This record gives sequence, C-alpha cells and structure tokens, in this order.
Amino acid sequence: MKTILIPTDFSENSVHAAEYGFYLAQQLKAKVLLCNAIIIPAEMPQTGMVVWQADEYDLIKEESDLELSILKTRLSGMENTFFHEPEIEVVNQSGTVIDVVNSQYLEHKAEMIVVGAHTKSGLSTFVLGSHTNKLIDHAAGPVLVVPPLTPLKPITNIAFATDFNHIDEDLHYIYKLIKFAKVLKAKILLTHIYNDKKESPGFIETIERFVLELSNKADYPNIYYRLVKNTSPESGLHWLNEQSHVDMLVMVHRQHSILDSIFIGSHTHKMASQIKVPLMVYQSKNKA
Repeated sequence: MKTILIPTDFSENSVHAAEYGFYLAQQLKAKVLLCNAIIIPAEMPQTGMVVWQADEYDLIKEESDLELSILKTRLSGMENTFFHEPEIEVVNQSGTVIDVVNSQYLEHKAEMIVVGAHTKSGLSTFVLGSHTNKLIDHAAGPVLVVPPLTPLKPITNIAFATDFNHIDEDLHYIYKLIKFAKVLKAKILLTHIYNDKKESPGFIETIERFVLELSNKADYPNIYYRLVKNTSPESGLHWLNEQSHVDMLVMVHRQHSILDSIFIGSHTHKMASQIKVPLMVYQSKNKA
C-alpha cells in the first residue's frame, strides 16, 4: 500500500497540511505516516554547548506524543467520501527534520512528503527555521507544500511547469506524475512561461510534437500544454493558476550555484512561499 509521509510541528499550518494529506490518502487509497522531529541542540542557534537534562527531553517527548495522538484522532474523525479509511501510523523521533523525514521516507518507501507552509509557531524544530525550504532542497522524495486555507477538494487539474531545457529529466518526472494523475483521473497541463524575445516559432512547434509524442507513449490522453507569455516566471504561473483553475502545480527543483541562491534564489522557493495552491516539488539531480 502507498504511504504518504506527513511531518508536523503541530502548528495551525501543519495541522491543515496533515488534513490535506489525509484527504489525499483517501483518494489514493494510501496509508498515512505522521512524523515529528524532536528538537536537538545541533539545530539551535548557539554560541556555546547546549546540554539537555534527561527529564527535559522526556517532557518534550511526552508532549509531542500527546500532540501526535490528538492529531491522529482528529484525522480519523474526518469525513470519508472516497470509501477508503487510511491507516495512520505515528513516529516521534529525535534528530534534525531532514534526517528524521528522510529516514522514515526511505524506511516506509513512501510516495511523497506532505508539509505545510512555514510558520513561526509550533512545538518542534520547525519553529527554528524554514524547514519547508530545506525539505525542498534535500528531501529523499517529492515534497507537496500545502498553503494555509487550501480547500479539501479532489485534484482534477495539475500543471507541470517546465522550461524545456532538461527534457530527458522532465520526462522522467512527468511519467511519475502520470501514474499519480491516473489514480486521481486528473488532467495534466504542461506549461512554459516565455516572452517574444526568447522563444521562436520553431521552439513552439518542437513543444507541440513533444506533447503529442508524450501522450501517445504514456497512453494517457489527458495531457495538454499551454504557453504563457509573461516576462516573469512567477507572475506567469500565478496567472495560469487563476485562469486555468489549477488544483496543483508541479515543478522540478534544480539547485542553483551558491551565488544564485544568495542573490536570486530558485523559482521553486519563490513559488513555495507565494503560491495559493499545493506545490509538488521533485528534486533534480542536475544543476540549473
């Protein structure tokens, strides 16, 4: 059975993400793994050594165990409209968020990691920094970032944003996305933000042939494409989300150089902090 891994810090945003992940698990007929990473000193800003007393650690673990139990009960009480009641397993483990999430993802062979947008409140390590961005960069599998107030509704339209500069790698992730979309019976909209100065008619014809060939090989007719003319990738994608009624945006996150990360940042990080629909992120093995 498929497994959806949901890290939580018990904040309002992460609880909502857990509800969204549970709702998605109903549709996918998957199980849910709720995961909390307990604070460890290595993740805390410090000028000197921090030593924990055993009773302090036990108290924090006891509190987070209780919060996990409460969240599990909350999810179990949600309305079920998809005729599948997901099994819920909980894990409360000390360590960095990245280490705990990745170890659990690999151990349980999870399909994806569902995480809420960054918040400044919560009981665990999420309060100490934007772990959403860290997961986007270093997670062992795809990360689904759920914005606050995302409605719980079926996913029927998925947009895959690409620059068509890494076609072979994009194809790898598009085929993965097709398997996901087939279960949901969702449409896939391949989209590319362009401007007249960059894209030529020949480039557009190449994309048309690419989409046609992909649809035939994948044996999935619900694949479309749309070119959006806009000088900014972020504003173009926001426009697409509003005009095309997209339920989920998918991007491949390619690491920039250190200087680019400092002065520019990635389109994926920008979208993760601004987008109003869930953002699925696949981690590229190549540099942008």
